[in-house]
Amino acid sequence: MSTSSPVPRSTGPEIALSWGACTDPGERGRNEDGHLAERPVFLVADGMGGHARGEAASSAVVAAFRPLTGADWGSAADLRRAITAASDKVDALARDGACPGSTVAGVMLTHEGGQAYWLVFNIGDSRVYLFSGDQLEQVSIDHSRVQELVDIGEMSAQRARDHRDRNVITRALGAGIRGAPEPDQWLVKVVAGDRLVICSDGLTTEVTDPLIAATLLSVGDAAAAARELVNAALTAGGRDNVTVVVIDVLGAPPTGDVSAYTTEITLDLLPKVDLDAPTMPARRTGESRWSS
Repeated sequence: MSTSSPVPRSTGPEIALSWGACTDPGERGRNEDGHLAERPVFLVADGMGGHARGEAASSAVVAAFRPLTGADWGSAADLRRAITAASDKVDALARDGACPGSTVAGVMLTHEGGQAYWLVFNIGDSRVYLFSGDQLEQVSIDHSRVQELVDIGEMSAQRARDHRDRNVITRALGAGIRGAPEPDQWLVKVVAGDRLVICSDGLTTEVTDPLIAATLLSVGDAAAAARELVNAALTAGGRDNVTVVVIDVLGAPPTGDVSAYTTEITLDLLPKVDLDAPTMPARRTGESRWSS
C-alpha cells in the first residue's frame, strides 16, 4: 500500500511552495527508501545492503539532513556538513563484513546575489527533474556505469534503460568507502509555476520520461502527482522500492529578487543549469561501483 504525505504549504520570504511525497516497497516487500520533505530541503535516499541494512542507511541519510529543516534557506556549506554527517552515520552501520550504503538526491532552497535558487545535488542514481511549462528536464546526472557509457557515446539512453548493468552505481554514501563523497551540484532559478520531482530509481527503471511528463501535466496537486507516479511504477512491474517527492512553486518574485528578505550568504561557485545546452554541467570525482 502506498503512503502519501499531506500537502504542506510554505510561504517563506516571497517564495510559496506546495509539496507531497509518496513511497511504496513494490515487489521487494520491505522499503529501503527514505525521504525528507520540509522547507528548505527535499530529498530521496535509496538504501543498499539488503533489507534492514539498506533501510538503516537511508534513514541515517534522512537523519543527517533533518537538522536543516525549519529554516527559510540553506547553503552549500549546510549541504557539505549534512553530506559529511550522513557519510559518518552510514559508515557507522558497517559490521560483520556488511557495508550498507545509500544514494541521495534532492534540492535545497538557497539564494545568491539576491536571487532565489534551488541548490540541486545528487550522489548515486536517484534523480531530480525540473518540469517547466510542459517540458521535463533531468537536472541531476546518474552516477552509474551505464551513464558513463552514455556520456562517452558508447550507449544510447534508450538502451541504457534495459542494460544489465543499469543498477551498478559509481558513487554512494557508505558501501565500504570511508569519507564523504563529493555530490554533484547545480543552481536552478526558482520560478513560479515550475514543478520539481525527486525520485528513487524504482520510478525511472519502470516509467519513461514522457510518461512522467504526461502525469505531471495532467495531475495538478503535488501529493496526487507523487501518488500517481508511484502507482505508474507499480503498474509497470514495481520490481523495486519507489519513492517520489513533488514540489510546486506556487509563487516567487517575478525577477527572482529576494534581497529585501535575506541576509546574504556565500555559495561556492556552482554551475547554473542551462536547459538549452546539449549537456548539463557536472562534477565527477573518483570511482567505485556498487549495485543498488
